[in-house]
Amino acid sequence: MPDVPRLKGLGPRNRERLVVLHRALSGPFTAEDAAAVLEVPRAEAARIAGYLASKGWLSRVRRGLFTVVPLEAEVPEAWRADPWLVAARVFAPCYIGGWSACEHWGLTEQLFRSVLVVSATPQRRARVAVQGTEFRVVTRRPEVLFGTRKVWRGRERVDVSDPTRTIVDVLDDPSIGGGIRNVADILDEYLSGEHRDDKLLISYADQLGNRTVFKRLGYLLEALGSDASDLIETSLARRSAGLAKLDPSIDSAGRITKRWGLRVNAQIRTVASA
Repeated sequence: MPDVPRLKGLGPRNRERLVVLHRALSGPFTAEDAAAVLEVPRAEAARIAGYLASKGWLSRVRRGLFTVVPLEAEVPEAWRADPWLVAARVFAPCYIGGWSACEHWGLTEQLFRSVLVVSATPQRRARVAVQGTEFRVVTRRPEVLFGTRKVWRGRERVDVSDPTRTIVDVLDDPSIGGGIRNVADILDEYLSGEHRDDKLLISYADQLGNRTVFKRLGYLLEALGSDASDLIETSLARRSAGLAKLDPSIDSAGRITKRWGLRVNAQIRTVASA
């Protein structure tokens, strides 16, 4: 244990407990987790965690959930845990997706204030604030939480949608990609970059099961003038029947393209405009 001035008032036994917690737990943890590493009953672990949190040696993420505070933190009460680690614990099972995954994979230069989480656990509210961070949470069936990679955040790993799954997600729900105009730019970046995988894109869209994804994909590919003739033909063959909106979050009517069965209710950057 380093000689940190703010720990001087901590007794030897609690100092030892704090050492154990720091060594064993790096992300958010519960009283059950603390009980396991401290080898004490859950009730005792909850009391210890509550005491350490009240003194600033732990941070309370939310009720029943704590995280260790770096011992060198100058203002411990203002310290916040990594939002991705918080999301992985609070909204589990889940993955970081949408615009947050786009930022992670370099598919967009736009910055978003909230963290986008795709969770299989129903939430009472779509926007949840934890430790001063806003999370936008979308709920999906457990069986569609596929196409993710584990990325390191400190000593912990967090699931994030891989680049191709991220594209499928924002085509499925443009709002989680910042709207269809931003989705068009994200798709353009994906197609011209190292992450492009046409076969995997088709496979993921098929597995997700929403064939409107193919409508939006094919339309955007043509509008952007993309070098993807095979992908366009596949999208035409797999598009759903009926009429869908290019961007469901926009109320305007817009023209209809029979080729794609879409109501084009938003203007995007096209080959001509570019």
